[in-house]
Amino acid sequence: MSEYGRAVPEDLERALAAEVSLRSRMRHVAVGLAGASGAAVLTVLWVTEPHPLPAGTQAAFAVLIAVGLAWAAFAGWVLSRRRPLFARDRVLGARLALAVSVGTCVAGTALAAARGTTAETLATALTGGVLVMAAGLLLARAHARRRALLRLRDTLRDA
Repeated sequence: MSEYGRAVPEDLERALAAEVSLRSRMRHVAVGLAGASGAAVLTVLWVTEPHPLPAGTQAAFAVLIAVGLAWAAFAGWVLSRRRPLFARDRVLGARLALAVSVGTCVAGTALAAARGTTAETLATALTGGVLVMAAGLLLARAHARRRALLRLRDTLRDA
C-alpha cells in the first residue's frame, strides 16, 4: 500500500522511493554545499582583495558566484519538495549543467583564442565540446526518464 491509501505497482513504488532515498538526498546536500561553499569562497576572495580587480576578473568572479548560488538554490529546491518530482529535478539539474557547460566552453575558448596558441585554443574548445556533449546527453536521458515516469503515473491513474 502506498501513502495514498491504495496499492501501487512495484515499478512506481520503486521509482518514487528512488526519488526520496537517503542516497539521493545526500547527493543533493553535497551539491548544495559545494555550490554554496564555492560561492562563499569566491565572495570572500573578491571582497578581501586589497586593490580593485580588473573588470574582466570581476565579471568572472560574479559569474562563478552566480553558478555556485544556482547549484545551491537547485539543491535547496529539491530537498524542500515533499511530493514526488517524477524526475523533474533531473531535468532541471541537467539544464543547469548544460547552460554552465556551454558558457564555460564559449568563454574558455574565446579566452584561449585571445591569449593562447592555436593548439591551446583547440584543446580548450575540444574539452568544452566534450563537456557540452556530456551535459546534453544527461539532459536527453533526464527527459526520457521523466517521460517514462509520467507515462507510468498516467497509466496507473487510468487503471
